[in-house]
Amino acid sequence: MEVPRRPQPSSFSLPIPKPASSALSQLGAVEKFTKKNPMKENLQGKMDGTSEEEDEVGEKEGAVESDVSVSEEAPDDSSELVDTNASQTTNVRLSSQDSFSEETSISEERLAEEPEKTKKKSEEEKAAAKERNAQRQQLAIEELVQSERNYLRMLQLSTVTIRSNLQKIQPPLANLGSMFLYIEDVIDVSSRLLSLVDQKKCQPGDPTFLETVCASFLSLSSDIEAAYREYLANYNYITVVEDSYKQKDLLWDEIVKVIKASAPEVNATSLSFFLVMPVQRIARYPLLLQTILKHTDPSHPAYGLLEQTAHTSIALNCRINEYKRFREVADKYKKTETLTIKDKINRLNTHSIAKKTARLSQHIKHGTGMAPKLVDEEFDALEDFFYVLENGILQLLEDVETYLQHLQGFLACKTEEFDLDMDGEKAPICYKEITTALRQWILPTFEKRMRTLIHKPLCALRDLLAGPRNLIRKRLDKLLDFEMIEAKSTLSYEEQAVANTYRTINTLLLNELPQFNGMALQMIWSLLGTFSCLHKDLASDMEQLFQSFAQQLPHSSLHPSAFWEWAESSVLEGARSLQTLCQSLEDSLNAPFVQPLSPSSQRRLKQLTDKHGSGKIYQVMGTVVGSRDLDLNLAKGELVAVINEADTRGDKRRWLVDAGGRRGYVPSSKLIRYHQPTDDPPPSPGFNLTLPQGTSGIRRHSYTPESQPLRVVSQPCFRVLAAYDFTARGNHEVTVRAGEPVRVLEPHDKRGNPEWSLVEVRGGQRGYVPSNYLTIMPAGTGQPGSYQPYC
Repeated sequence: MEVPRRPQPSSFSLPIPKPASSALSQLGAVEKFTKKNPMKENLQGKMDGTSEEEDEVGEKEGAVESDVSVSEEAPDDSSELVDTNASQTTNVRLSSQDSFSEETSISEERLAEEPEKTKKKSEEEKAAAKERNAQRQQLAIEELVQSERNYLRMLQLSTVTIRSNLQKIQPPLANLGSMFLYIEDVIDVSSRLLSLVDQKKCQPGDPTFLETVCASFLSLSSDIEAAYREYLANYNYITVVEDSYKQKDLLWDEIVKVIKASAPEVNATSLSFFLVMPVQRIARYPLLLQTILKHTDPSHPAYGLLEQTAHTSIALNCRINEYKRFREVADKYKKTETLTIKDKINRLNTHSIAKKTARLSQHIKHGTGMAPKLVDEEFDALEDFFYVLENGILQLLEDVETYLQHLQGFLACKTEEFDLDMDGEKAPICYKEITTALRQWILPTFEKRMRTLIHKPLCALRDLLAGPRNLIRKRLDKLLDFEMIEAKSTLSYEEQAVANTYRTINTLLLNELPQFNGMALQMIWSLLGTFSCLHKDLASDMEQLFQSFAQQLPHSSLHPSAFWEWAESSVLEGARSLQTLCQSLEDSLNAPFVQPLSPSSQRRLKQLTDKHGSGKIYQVMGTVVGSRDLDLNLAKGELVAVINEADTRGDKRRWLVDAGGRRGYVPSSKLIRYHQPTDDPPPSPGFNLTLPQGTSGIRRHSYTPESQPLRVVSQPCFRVLAAYDFTARGNHEVTVRAGEPVRVLEPHDKRGNPEWSLVEVRGGQRGYVPSNYLTIMPAGTGQPGSYQPYC
């Protein structure tokens, strides 16, 4: 029998209604839209709720399927259940669509309101930022002005209170005044800046206050640069002086005590605390102005002026730093050192020798044309003008010193101190009083003014020439170094330093040398004008002096024109007389000196004269030592005859001469034409003079005293005088001057030669002189005891 099988359920599928699938697709689209718009939080919540409902519907459908597949016995109930669930799902999905449409409309409204809120918020932020910038701008402006006031107060405290108290220290501090050099200019420009700001009577919150500050700074920018650059260039010297004070402990402690007592509220411990403030202040101007510019709205009316002021302050600092660098280079190379040969040798090393050798070789290349020379026409013109000025200054100084020397010589001759026995003569007495007034009051005052107003400034100007002169020389050295490295494509560190040094010195000279030349020329013209004014004052004083004696002087009653005509003629006559006297004196002084000849020299003279003539005879002025072939060695005073006034090569500096048998060359500068005293000298007193009775005729030695004194007679006699100058050449001779009376002791020498006579001159000195140098003149009756030769 067959076992009855369980009936198999027929396979079937539950159809899903299409509205449900369309609802699911719509919900998926809503999910995507929600993810793309995260700002719609409420709509997202609704969508989440809808998704949960869909999940519940899906679970119900799954349950229905399982029920249908498990139980096949109740197909009718299952189909009703599916229909019911389908209808419920459709209703739920319809309600979800309605809520989504509502949320979408709400989100669109909110999106429309969002830009307005963002715009409003950004406007509020901009307003707050603008207000903050305005506050910061006002604070920066207040800091600029207030810090300037505090800075000025500190400078005034240091220059007035502290400086005056330091000057009371005993012994006085060396170089104290140089530490405060140029600080008065800094104080002046700072006070002027604040006064310009205060003149407008504006407050920092006023919109025009910023414009006032900028305009004041720009108007004083050139003065600020001039004051601060000199102070900053001198600041290194300030530190050097302060360091010298610190080396003395006791002195430095006393200085610190004075500073603390003078400014207790500052708590400063050195002078540099105050003197470094200008260095810091000039660098702070760009920082403060850039801070103000940063917080200023570009639409501000003073923005352009503020920007210009900030750029000006930066450029001002750059120019000051460049000027300071130039000054440091100038101070380094313009120093003048006086070194001994030993110091120079000690400074020699391989580097300096190599450098100087390279410069010398470069200079030789320029001279020979082997290397081109770097030409700067502008500098060459300035250099030439500088040397012209230097020449003029030195010549003017020399002339002024000569003028003052002559004035001193005139004042040293005090003729009024001598009694000239002028009693009863009015005119000479008046002249004496005038001369006394001139020498004691007018001319000494004039001399003092000349030294103060002319000589002293000229000496200072001469000393100032050393700095530019040294810089010009150093520029030439650096130019030679620069020319050797100019053609190189790449330079080492040392070569770059050499090039920079040359450019710095060249730029410094091009900028400063025209100013120095102009100032020096202006000073020369000023000194010449002062010189003229001094002489005008001198003439006025002398005129006033002469007017007080006018009635007592001769020719005072003349008409002014007639008086000046008489004065001019008198002056010209006196000038001619003086010129005649000077000419005669000059002729006497410049007359050729005739050296007396010994008998051997006279024989040589006669020999040379007979052979060459008297016009060819020359005398040697100094010892001649031959240095070439055919040169002669001659002693001073020897006679030679000139054969040819040039050597074989045509050199007129070497003459061919005859020295009495020897011939050779002698420098022409050592020869002078020989002039004989006279063609026919006076006869020797020994030939026609007889000694008076009682006078011993025994020969006496020239340097032994007489055994018996000469007799003194009172009868008519003659006098023996020296007709020409004679210079002794040994102990046996005696020097006499033309016109000097002599006593003839023997009319011959020891050998009986009448060409020499033994004489005695004033003072008792005895010796021989040439007999033809003596002459006889008649004399009056001698007084008893008087010195009478041949009486």
